[in-house]
Amino acid sequence: MQRLAQLAQQPSRRIIGLMSGTSLDGLDVALCHLHGHGLATRLELEHFATVPYDEETRRRIRQVFAREQVSLEYLTLLHAWLGRFHAELVLGCLREWQVAPAEVDLLASHGQTVYHAPAHQHQHPDFPGLNATLQLGDADHMAVGTGIITLSDFRQKHIAAGGEGAPLAAYGDYLLLGSSTEERLLLNLGGIANFTYLPRTGPDATAAFSTDTGPGNTLLDAVVRQHFFHLAYDEDGLLAAAGAVHAGLLAELLAHPFFGAPLPRTTGPELFGTVYLQAAQAHTGTTQLSVEDLLATLVELSAAGVAQAARQALGEQPALAVYLSGGGAHNPALRAALQRHLPACCFATTADLGVLPDAKEAILFALLANEAVAGQPISIGTGRQCVPAVRMGKISLPD
Repeated sequence: MQRLAQLAQQPSRRIIGLMSGTSLDGLDVALCHLHGHGLATRLELEHFATVPYDEETRRRIRQVFAREQVSLEYLTLLHAWLGRFHAELVLGCLREWQVAPAEVDLLASHGQTVYHAPAHQHQHPDFPGLNATLQLGDADHMAVGTGIITLSDFRQKHIAAGGEGAPLAAYGDYLLLGSSTEERLLLNLGGIANFTYLPRTGPDATAAFSTDTGPGNTLLDAVVRQHFFHLAYDEDGLLAAAGAVHAGLLAELLAHPFFGAPLPRTTGPELFGTVYLQAAQAHTGTTQLSVEDLLATLVELSAAGVAQAARQALGEQPALAVYLSGGGAHNPALRAALQRHLPACCFATTADLGVLPDAKEAILFALLANEAVAGQPISIGTGRQCVPAVRMGKISLPD
């Protein structure tokens, strides 16, 4: 505890942020040097790596990923195993970077989301109105394994304070990427797409908010894996670019109530998984659609979901700067579809703001840990769109 008090008083802290998303491609590891806190935060990314998961690791996670019923024994064992596994990956990165664990102040672990259950999505009769989410990778195992004080389970406090546990990007986006001269949309194209809207308001956070918009890469990757066993995703969007959008299937996919729900809204692969896609194909008689046409339609779905949420929040013709991050930022077919749907917007990546797009989410959790230890809770947004003023993250000590 004395060490935590000391860290809170330091002018800067070295924090490793960890992120493993719903795409299950690997663990993002970002070693950050953070100076100050709150709106005075300055962040330097010292090192970054994505350590890819091998097929066995992905197989283990998929045993419980987005499934309503799983083996409780397997879930329990996986929680401990992932904590140890992530600790090993962190130590491997530190060795490669020639940084001793003792030189790192904090480890900020998002964990591996295996089930996200906002109330609007599960509607379980035993738990009406209850938001819940579950991330695996026990932080005590990580703290002991690395010798570094570990903060984890960030989403639970957000839920306890009245949120849905996602998206959390508003905190980091507001503190690091806001502008007094430019209206911005920070669009993360992960397995699920989400954006943070940042108006030109300087220190005024009342209009900023984050929301999920629907599937990003999750369905695209699932279709590729189903049809091409040697591929994990559609590299450079080449398969999708070779196909044609099926208007009937797209309309059926967009008819889901999620796309008309009030903002902000959250979701996950529990909703936008293969069952959702197969039902839409069966209803529209498109089960024999070519892989290329199916991927082209799913790219259009991802872009249409983003555009619909943007118009819902900002009017019919939103015109602002959009900065991309996440795996979808590397997909030219998806970027082209976004430009068609939001023609008045200017598109770039967060690299233009000094933040490596692939590292952005891992950086976010390093920042949340910094705020938990040294900052003060701030509220972002108002009304339904308010992000509650809470410190997020449970603390696990290494001894």
